[in-house]
Amino acid sequence: MPRPAKPLIQYDAVIETSLRIIDEEGLEAFSLPRLSRELNVRAPSLYHHFADKAEIMRGIARAIVLQARLPRLEQAPTWIEWFVQVSLSFRASVLNHRNAAPILLQFMPREVLVRTYDASAQMLAELGVPADQQVLILDGVDRLTLAAAITEAVRDPDGSNQPFANAGPETEPTLSAAVKANQLSSEELFAETIRSFLRGAAPYVPADAPAPMPPAAFLS
Repeated sequence: MPRPAKPLIQYDAVIETSLRIIDEEGLEAFSLPRLSRELNVRAPSLYHHFADKAEIMRGIARAIVLQARLPRLEQAPTWIEWFVQVSLSFRASVLNHRNAAPILLQFMPREVLVRTYDASAQMLAELGVPADQQVLILDGVDRLTLAAAITEAVRDPDGSNQPFANAGPETEPTLSAAVKANQLSSEELFAETIRSFLRGAAPYVPADAPAPMPPAAFLS
């Protein structure tokens, strides 16, 4: 029997279909039998292309991360705003796939981001940030962004997007008053958190210092 001119199972199609199932039906609905039915192939056939389900999970995580986009220079006139816009883009890519967010906890594809980290370190060096402080800043922004994005993604969709929404004026009066006084959206709170961290982590760099031009390799 002749082989089909085009393979029945293609990597991109498997990842895209897997992500669509999770987006539409939830992470608990995803399984290799469910995926194979959607692709109209037999489940064992998937093992000719993927070692196991974990490899598909890694591909899904990679696809989500690759949806993040670098900011244009006009979007980020200062070094702080450059990091804020990078973080917001990653946050948006996670929130676009809320059901898949938990996958990133286990299968975060840091190898995809290594050039971003290296370019960011070069930018910090140009701003005068000592080498021994660069990892503190990069790791801090990374942790804040990932934690905030996943926390918001898995938050009860029927509840408020505001933090501490369950605080009651009678049982937690001070916290409740603070929540009421807050005028920032969840996105604005996140952005201001990144700004506050960067101002505190590198107080010797002027907050309005222009963002250095990213290395050419970073933009290719």
